[in-house]
Amino acid sequence: MRCITGYKLGRAELERISERTSGEAQGQALDAVSKILKEVRKNGDKALIKFTKQFDGFLPEPLEISNEVLVQAWNNTPRSLQNALKLAKNRIRTFHELELPKNLSSKGIYGEQVGRRWGPVQKAGIYIPGGRAAYPSTVLMNAIPALVAGVQEVVMVTPATNNGEINPTVLAAAHLVGIHRLFRIGGAQAIAALAYGTESVPSVDVISGPGNLYVTLAKKSLYGEVGIDSLAGPSEVLIIADKSAQVEQLASDLLAQAEHDPLAAAILLTTESQFADTLPREIERQLKNHPREKICRKSLKDWGLIVICKDIKSCIELNDQFAPEHLELLIDNPNSILHLIKNAGAIFVGPWSPEAVGDYLAGPNHTLPTSGTARFSGALGVETFMKNTSIIQFNQSAFEATSKEVIELANSEGLHSHAESIKIRTNQ
Repeated sequence: MRCITGYKLGRAELERISERTSGEAQGQALDAVSKILKEVRKNGDKALIKFTKQFDGFLPEPLEISNEVLVQAWNNTPRSLQNALKLAKNRIRTFHELELPKNLSSKGIYGEQVGRRWGPVQKAGIYIPGGRAAYPSTVLMNAIPALVAGVQEVVMVTPATNNGEINPTVLAAAHLVGIHRLFRIGGAQAIAALAYGTESVPSVDVISGPGNLYVTLAKKSLYGEVGIDSLAGPSEVLIIADKSAQVEQLASDLLAQAEHDPLAAAILLTTESQFADTLPREIERQLKNHPREKICRKSLKDWGLIVICKDIKSCIELNDQFAPEHLELLIDNPNSILHLIKNAGAIFVGPWSPEAVGDYLAGPNHTLPTSGTARFSGALGVETFMKNTSIIQFNQSAFEATSKEVIELANSEGLHSHAESIKIRTNQ
């Protein structure tokens, strides 16, 4: 974990971290993704079976998991874990119900009506990553907003292990939220199946859910053919801390991010120089017998960072330039600076709000913008699975009162028939 002092050096190092997935490796991956997309579009299930055997090491026959398997997974889940999943489901649903957008309607001065109507897409696909860890929480965070939005069919895809099995808690979470169609496929081929449809997998209108580089590049390539929630990169946390922060909490919160992935970024911006010494020692202590020690060490070695800043204002400026996925404020009176934060996917305020509560059951979605995209985007939500339609209803009075101006504007753009469509009605 690198430690540097000063705003200028900190900014340069944060820029390096934000670009950690760019470069030659992405170009090579894009070539592979393009070939996978083309083959799935052409050969459907046959291509899915081929790529699953090639990349995941098992023959996916059948591709789809039956509802009986989902029910059995739920019934076999320990009661304490069932209760935790139910609590998370209820809190996430309650929050996302607050997000439902309202239809708009306005009556103009001539009696004309204009408005906007919201409605759900018909089908949504959710991608649940596998590999290094199982993510039942991601099932809840992606399926619940879609169902709250009113989506009629939610199709789930997730990679299985090399023996063809899916984590039973992921299956249990799928059953709990009401997923009825689940396919054991992953990677770019799963995204292609959701976008194009195959003999077994239905095509959808929107795809959501994080994944590895190949999944992200597949979503990027298919944007425009199907709705895409976001292009997720490796996870990241940035903590702003002053002397009130406890080093044990700092270490555990940074490790909570590092254990996700060797590419995960764990960053501390602080006004306290003593953390340069005490934090690495505490991290070493907490890494003893850590079940994901190797992943943590790789992440912290490559993308872990401590920046000693002259004041909290400098910390805030560096944060806004980096625009982290997760921001923790471990400072005295964090609410005093909350309004100053411009760029962050989610903000965790104070020592009792570690990122983990947001990951699982706080309520707001944990699918967040990464790699600096918090500058212009936000969390996955109900609107991800909805679309709006404008409603325009002019009466004769409104038409006649504005027709001259419409003709003037149409003529200014050289669009003859636009103007004529007004003149014809005026003459009538």
